[in-house]
Amino acid sequence: MLRSLSGRFFILTLVFVMAAEVMIFVPSVARFREDYLLIRLEKAQIASFALLATDMVSEEVEQELLENAGVYNVILRRDEARQLVLSSEIPEDVSSTFDMRDTNAWILIRDAMAQLFYPDGTVARVLGDPQQGGGDFIEVTINTVPLRAAMLDYGLRIFYLSAVISAITAMLLFFAVQRVLVRPIRGVVEHMQSYAEAPEDARRIIEPSSDVTELREAEDALHSMQMQLSQSLRQKERLAQLGGAVARVNHDLRNMLTTATLFTDRIERSEDPVVSRLAPKLLNALTRAVSLCEGTLAFSGTTESAPDLVRFDLSDLIEEVVEAERVSIGESPLVIEAEMPDGFELHADPEHMYRVIGNLVRNARQALQQTGQEGRILVAAEPLQDQCVITVQDNGPGLPMKAQEKLFKPFEGGVRKGGAGLGLAIVDELVRGHGGQIRLMKSDETGTAFEIRLPQS
Repeated sequence: MLRSLSGRFFILTLVFVMAAEVMIFVPSVARFREDYLLIRLEKAQIASFALLATDMVSEEVEQELLENAGVYNVILRRDEARQLVLSSEIPEDVSSTFDMRDTNAWILIRDAMAQLFYPDGTVARVLGDPQQGGGDFIEVTINTVPLRAAMLDYGLRIFYLSAVISAITAMLLFFAVQRVLVRPIRGVVEHMQSYAEAPEDARRIIEPSSDVTELREAEDALHSMQMQLSQSLRQKERLAQLGGAVARVNHDLRNMLTTATLFTDRIERSEDPVVSRLAPKLLNALTRAVSLCEGTLAFSGTTESAPDLVRFDLSDLIEEVVEAERVSIGESPLVIEAEMPDGFELHADPEHMYRVIGNLVRNARQALQQTGQEGRILVAAEPLQDQCVITVQDNGPGLPMKAQEKLFKPFEGGVRKGGAGLGLAIVDELVRGHGGQIRLMKSDETGTAFEIRLPQS
């Protein structure tokens, strides 16, 4: 508990409240002692007035008056003369004198603390001003043992009350700090830990929401840092992949351009009709070289933006993809269908999802068109607990085993002749950016099927 922010705040609050209560306790005890002595003087004055009014009382009545006032004797000074009005036997010598006529806060506190912690003797003389002009001053002798006992009792009650107030105050402040400060800080820490586990997942980037100025500034700074870091990581990953593919790109491009150069030399030297046969080959070789260069430059020079997450109708988006691909079928005997619940909503970036599904459907269409046979492509989507499952499957010839092993690696997973192998790598990056996964479910002579799993929330 002492290692946590809330625990330390609880202890500090308890200490500070107790310190404040002590500052209240000391003057309170001093005030209690002053009131105690003034009450004794007032009672002694009343007892003396009773005696003076009757001129003579019995010893039993005099003793009763002294016991009721809580004093041993009473002396009044009137008309410049001191008069012993009431008296009884004093058990021992007077050890201290308290003059209540000329005091201030510091004197009262000093005498009270001395009386409480350093008692000196049991008999004290107390001087004070009489009430309502009853003389010049009044003097009584009291036993200080009851005074100290009353002060201890009052002090303990003050102490217990202070402890209860301190504990309640500390607990209230503890829970308030937990809710207002500690919980938001813990939320920021959890966001940081979650983001560290999968920096490529845009769903784990913190969205600033605190209404506390300092925490909001920290969340804004963390959001900006995570956005920049995610883009940097994507760029770094692409550059690393690009570096590994430079040798292969250079080799393939050199072979293609060498072939094109040979054909070009022969065209320039010869007027043979064979030129008409070589020209298409030259064009195809140059086209493949240009396509490879463009794909490489496009992959290395751009980064995918973070997904803009909104809730949209997935069924409408899939229908849009299917309709667009049907236009590209032409005279091919292909069928593209979609199966999903009506009004199926998804929380994702619709533009990214269009590219993901469109890329998979396009790859399937191109593979089926190369066979020249009848084919069927099915796009399906369904909710599954807290996930959305999207499948794209066809009844084509399947993917080569070598292509399956490096399917989502740029420049290595290409299947179509002349392709750069970037399409599925970009699809994989877009899906991971949504916190999802894409996998090849099957690919054999009966067809190919891809499955995409995305979180619903």
